[in-house]
Amino acid sequence: MSGPLSAGDIGQFVDALLKPSALIELAVLGGCLLLAWIIVRLARGPVPRKGSMWFGRGVVDGVFFPLLALLLVVTARWTLQSVLPIAVFRLAVPVLLSLAVIRLTVRVGRASFPDSQLVRVFERSLSWVVWLGVVLWITGVLPAVMQELDGIKLSFGATKITVRNLLEGLITGGLVLVLVLWLSALLEGRLLSGATDNISIRKMAANSLRVILLFVGLMFALSAAGIDLTALGVLGGAIGVGIGFGLQKLAANYISGFVILAERSMRIGDLVKVDGFEGRITDISTRFTVIRAINGRESIVPNEMMITQRVENASLADSRLLLNTVVQVAYGSDLDTVMPQLVQAVATVPRVMAEPGPAVLLTNFAADGLELTFGFWIADPENGQGNVRSEVNLAILRALNGLGVEIPFPQRVLHRARTDAGVAAAPADASACDAGVKPGGGLAA
Repeated sequence: MSGPLSAGDIGQFVDALLKPSALIELAVLGGCLLLAWIIVRLARGPVPRKGSMWFGRGVVDGVFFPLLALLLVVTARWTLQSVLPIAVFRLAVPVLLSLAVIRLTVRVGRASFPDSQLVRVFERSLSWVVWLGVVLWITGVLPAVMQELDGIKLSFGATKITVRNLLEGLITGGLVLVLVLWLSALLEGRLLSGATDNISIRKMAANSLRVILLFVGLMFALSAAGIDLTALGVLGGAIGVGIGFGLQKLAANYISGFVILAERSMRIGDLVKVDGFEGRITDISTRFTVIRAINGRESIVPNEMMITQRVENASLADSRLLLNTVVQVAYGSDLDTVMPQLVQAVATVPRVMAEPGPAVLLTNFAADGLELTFGFWIADPENGQGNVRSEVNLAILRALNGLGVEIPFPQRVLHRARTDAGVAAAPADASACDAGVKPGGGLAA
């Protein structure tokens, strides 16, 4: 017996399952599964391969196990069909084939869209549909259903197709798209593996390759679904109008992404500042660029903004970065002595560069003290700026404390109005003294 069961074959199939020869089939089937498990286990190695499409995290949850088991079972069935009535293998072959299709589709989906929650929903839905199809095939109901669907016709302009043709085309197109996604993910992984300085060019090549493969796969899928590809000329014109009006921003972002990757004006790993957000570029996709700040926050910036707005790139030509910090010292401080020692204190900070070295300038005569501005260079801005500025400030504070130089705080002088007799007459002045005014006119400490 081969193919789906008819209504008259169901009784014969049940009788074949109850015969002693079915036990031999079960033993051979178990041996095929065990042999497939051993081969996959040896090929995988003792350590599970993370993210592997062929092996998965375990032995049986990859694509390799159901395909190998299916090959062994088909070989065993072809060998035994001349000496034994086939019953168990008639169930095992479609089950293993369905399992291979499910594993292949799910693994490709997870490899192509690793962060998508819809992949898990799709996995469950696909499993139900495939197993239902297997049950209908084994019980012989599926051919009757397909015959009924063949009688339902749909019209698309001058083209008429049946629901069966449409369903078969969708299944074929889905398999084609799965294979295209698998191939694009495999080639993208090969292109990006071991990439260092030319990672942007490889990323552009991977994105272009994926778009081309998806386009070719979509054409095959539409052709398999019975859709006339010559009708796509009108559809292409409609899409062009849509891009010109409603999708111009989206198209601009995609084009800008390829321009960024081609010109290499910004590369993955560069430290940039865009629209007030500063961080390191972690990914450049065809539509947006991901920038990760030192505090862990990420910003998704449309590629059009990276092209049309001013972008500060601290890694394009020179990774050295000039930082500043400001401190005030009291009036009367000996700056000729203090300033060189403060520069020496800043130079002791490990991340401060020795060449060019730190410098200090008297930048302002402030209301409360003399304002000193320190400039110093660092060569590793990717390690943070706030932490090195804090270390510099602490070094300056320790040096000032060691020199006995005071850091002034805001002070105000209040003058009390006096009468002709020279005696304070305003009660508000007395309350001001009670609030902490020094007798000499300054604020109390």
